[in-house]
Amino acid sequence: MRLLIVSQVYVPDPAAVGQHMASAAEALHERGAEVVVLTADRGYDDPSVRYASRETRGGVNVRRLPFSSLGKRSLPVRLAGMLSFLGQAGLRALFMPRLDGLVVSTSPPMAGVLIALVGWLRRIPVAFWAMDLNPEQAVALGKARAGGLAARAFARSNRFLQAKAARVVVLDRFMAGKLEARGPHRPPTLVIPPWPLEGDRIGAGDGAGFRRQHGLEGKFVVMHSGNHSLAHPLATVLAAAERLRGDERLRFVFVGGGVGKREVEEAVRAGADNVIALPYQPLEVLGEVLAAADVHLVAMGDAMVGCVHPCKVYGALAAGRPILYLGPAESHVGEITARGAGWRIQHGDTDGAVATLREIAARPAEELRAMGERNRATVEEEFNAERLRAEFCAFVESMVGKGSGAVET
Repeated sequence: MRLLIVSQVYVPDPAAVGQHMASAAEALHERGAEVVVLTADRGYDDPSVRYASRETRGGVNVRRLPFSSLGKRSLPVRLAGMLSFLGQAGLRALFMPRLDGLVVSTSPPMAGVLIALVGWLRRIPVAFWAMDLNPEQAVALGKARAGGLAARAFARSNRFLQAKAARVVVLDRFMAGKLEARGPHRPPTLVIPPWPLEGDRIGAGDGAGFRRQHGLEGKFVVMHSGNHSLAHPLATVLAAAERLRGDERLRFVFVGGGVGKREVEEAVRAGADNVIALPYQPLEVLGEVLAAADVHLVAMGDAMVGCVHPCKVYGALAAGRPILYLGPAESHVGEITARGAGWRIQHGDTDGAVATLREIAARPAEELRAMGERNRATVEEEFNAERLRAEFCAFVESMVGKGSGAVET
């Protein structure tokens, strides 16, 4: 079985979509498939970072395309990088020999439609891994108008994608519901959460080195690690941090990148000495970074349920730490939190956020440790990476299991 995976981001880039794509690609290779990946040759957040044009990672043949990720400094620049990537990836996918199947996600957003078109033209089955849903996300963020030209174009493209894809994977039941609302014509769909990444490293460290490095010894650390997206607004926690500046126990550490990181950096520039903003950290120290937190912050906008899925929750659980969820109760993370994984606060409720943060910081260390151990056990039982990877791979392999190469509709 020879599979082609198309994703604008891929390891060693720290973006979560690329990391999950790499985890799946390497698992497919271990199960006997020959896997080729088309991705960008520059960093998704930082285009000054360059990656090798060709390499083999975990048995996967990675081919990186030039001028296909130009950064996020403006919408036109981002769009230019996306179009360059799509053009190059589409042509290569169209003419690459001996392909049995295509796998694509939502990086960039229109990749699924393009690769579905290639699959239709070549009569090759396509698996679409929906990490987020558009135009639903764009409309909820106010980036597109419901019923507007852009939203209608996206909707029409999605109908084509759903008609031509052989398999669709979504991340939770809320996302599955949004997909169902698009229309009745759908391929076989698997609802499966993204598994914790780098599970062998998470939980191995104690975070002491990271704490020493950043002056966090003796502090109660609230950490947000990963992508800072507009879909996961942090304003309520930043407002609470401002109110808590006089509390020497608390430190708020934001690790990662993304458009939403600007509001964190603005708070730091405004003098928030209890807020620390750090870039993405190397993957090899991920476990040490996550272990440095006393509680992990996971955020999701009220209108984002079913549109996005904050994958950072699994790293927090795997690290054996409680979570502080900023978002709506009726959501995937809300359900995890309600089972005793941590606490939930609402967007806009700064008073509630301040009170909850003080309460958490005052809890005995043994109580927080016990909660963290239960979270780690939840990962092993419910979000076990080995089991979820195997389920994902079997679902993708099933679309070419008969060896016919025909597109299922």
